[in-house]
Amino acid sequence: MIDNPETVADTRALLERGGYLAGEALATAVFLALKLERPLLLEGEAGVGKTEIARVLAAVLGRDLVRLQCYEGLGLAEAAYEWNYQRQLLHIRAAEAAGLGVAQNGESAAGRMEREIYGADFLLKRPLLKSIEPTAVGKPPVLLIDELDRADEPFEAFLLEFLADYQMTIPELGTIKAERPPITILTSNRTREVHDAVRRRCFYHWVEFPSAARELAIVKLKVPQAPGELTRQLVAFVQALRAMDLYKTPGIAESINWAQALTSLDCVALDPERIDSTIGTLLKYQDDIARIRGSEAARLLEEVKSRTREAGLAAEETS
Repeated sequence: MIDNPETVADTRALLERGGYLAGEALATAVFLALKLERPLLLEGEAGVGKTEIARVLAAVLGRDLVRLQCYEGLGLAEAAYEWNYQRQLLHIRAAEAAGLGVAQNGESAAGRMEREIYGADFLLKRPLLKSIEPTAVGKPPVLLIDELDRADEPFEAFLLEFLADYQMTIPELGTIKAERPPITILTSNRTREVHDAVRRRCFYHWVEFPSAARELAIVKLKVPQAPGELTRQLVAFVQALRAMDLYKTPGIAESINWAQALTSLDCVALDPERIDSTIGTLLKYQDDIARIRGSEAARLLEEVKSRTREAGLAAEETS
């Protein structure tokens, strides 16, 4: 396990060691979140690498990763804790069968039973509670609250209190407070606006789609076995798709998946037939696939080849 980075440059280097190429602004946001122990809210289109930040931080810093996947209807029982009612019932029945339902040492049987079944052994800990408890590695975990925009507004209200003090009150046990706050990453795909009060408690960064140069570097890093010409054409093709009005624009995750798929098929360069047969790796909606497959894919590929040839000639002239 290593300590938090001391500078923004150290943060970029740390993330790169985990296979994440971050720009200056994102590295600065991550550095400040680590330095000042504040939550970091990352917004952006799906597939631009928001969730991956939390995974990489956990891996390179040697911390546990505690993930809370948000969804409509998410409540306290799924996010924080709930009592194991089935186990409590079994305990009560076992005690009654053993004849333990009598007063002992001045304590009534009912009182003793209530104290027992509302002890820590009967508590089911969910991600938020786990994130503020001591860990085996001795340092707080990375808490990923993923796709917060999918949760209902009442859950955000509960989250406000949690993010303010990193503590939780369980009526039967009292207040549990983190000795040090977990490294907290919240993500949102902006399907709805996250409440201003949550934003005020966080550092904020909008994660853009990467530039062609950065995406080329990312694909080379993630799929090093991919042929160079294939990688260049693939990135240019994806960048061209992002300029179109598609129902779902492919993210960097789709670019990596496509590179892996084409490499597995021993492709060394794009061709129309291979694009048509693998387009489902890149586009996830039939309307988009129907629009691109065939003549449109061939047209885009010709543009991509023309641009990559021009780029290659320009590079030769300057070398």
